[in-house]
Amino acid sequence: MEFILWLIAVILVIAGIVTIVRGALLYGILLIIVGLLVGPGGVSVFS
Repeated sequence: MEFILWLIAVILVIAGIVTIVRGALLYGILLIIVGLLVGPGGVSVFS
């Protein structure tokens, strides 16, 4: 389960960076924040 959360977090952060590069700054920052919250290093919403 921890690996799946880590994988989802990495995908969200990468998607956020790509979104920022494409020009949607606010949406990209939101994706990065959600990715950091979901990841095992952050405050997981599932624990």
